[in-house]
Amino acid sequence: MTKRSAPRRHLATSPFKAPALPVVKEFALGDRVSHDRHGLGRIIGVEEGVAMLVDFGARQARIPTPYTGMDKL
Repeated sequence: MTKRSAPRRHLATSPFKAPALPVVKEFALGDRVSHDRHGLGRIIGVEEGVAMLVDFGARQARIPTPYTGMDKL
């Protein structure tokens, strides 16, 4: 499979719904989080609108926006 260079444009006359945009979750410094792959952690760094640096105990990970798989506890 090949990746498309740009998403398809939704036409106003289309009988199908427009694709939903992912909701960007809000996190703050010090929040406790749960990640699907890494487990439980605490946010130790914030790059506004770009990524979060999360300490998962054994290692630290940079989770980019839209923070897929990460939820606030």
